[in-house]
Amino acid sequence: MPALHRHEEEKFFLNAKGQKETLPSIWDSPTKQLSVVVPSYNEEKRLPVMMDEALSYLEKRQKRDPAFTYEVIVVDDGSKDQTSKVAFKYCQKYGSDKVRVITLVKNRGKGGAIRMGIFSSRGEKILMADADGATKFPDVEKLEKGLNDLQPWPNQMAIACGSRAHLEKESIAQRSYFRTLLMYGFHFLVWFLCVKGIRDTQCGFKLFTREAASRTFSSLHVERWAFDVELLYIAQFFKIPIAEIAVNWTEIEGSKLVPFWSWLQMGKDLLFIRLRYLTGAWRLEQTRKMN
Repeated sequence: MPALHRHEEEKFFLNAKGQKETLPSIWDSPTKQLSVVVPSYNEEKRLPVMMDEALSYLEKRQKRDPAFTYEVIVVDDGSKDQTSKVAFKYCQKYGSDKVRVITLVKNRGKGGAIRMGIFSSRGEKILMADADGATKFPDVEKLEKGLNDLQPWPNQMAIACGSRAHLEKESIAQRSYFRTLLMYGFHFLVWFLCVKGIRDTQCGFKLFTREAASRTFSSLHVERWAFDVELLYIAQFFKIPIAEIAVNWTEIEGSKLVPFWSWLQMGKDLLFIRLRYLTGAWRLEQTRKMN
């Protein structure tokens, strides 16, 4: 089973006045309609653009519908730059009920950072969204519709995945043959080893019901780039319904992926995911709590 450990310093966040407060838990009853979890590693330059767009949308939506409540949780994944300081300015501007910053003691990887944010969230629905703002934030409404269309949800569990599959032809035209070959190789491995029926497992824009988030993330082992694949493997194992929804996506400069080595690492991770579940080294059980 995956080790679910949180350092003592990671159990708190700073409110707008700079005072320590205890973080809530995914196991508590929800008190917001939507939580947005933003994993951030050395994102001091790209984060403000994404936060401005997201908070502008969320504030306008709340004005239109005063019953709508939200929170944005920025998880600084052990950054070496000023990511936490940049994020904290939004906490000071909007208040710590709406924006919270969790600073991890050391880098865990994107999947690990998202898990820490999800496990500290208060939303009935939980959105993971990349710090680069590559997906247009208002597309969350498309995911919400996709999630609602899956009803009735078994055990209140459902997932809507943003997808860039509809942009594939256009992206192939702009890529080298080598990168296109790597992409197809990765897609084949995902299909062959782990996840059937999802064309784009890697888009960083996914919406979960609270119950689906707690079930999948508490069973997650892979914390780095291939975590999305294991996450959807777990969801399919538990027969959680999944919708794949086309979203508006633009490539943003500053990606942390190094094309060849990242694909190689992901391919290795996919093989290990499959082998470890096949051999019983990893197994899936009922949800359990984080220490």
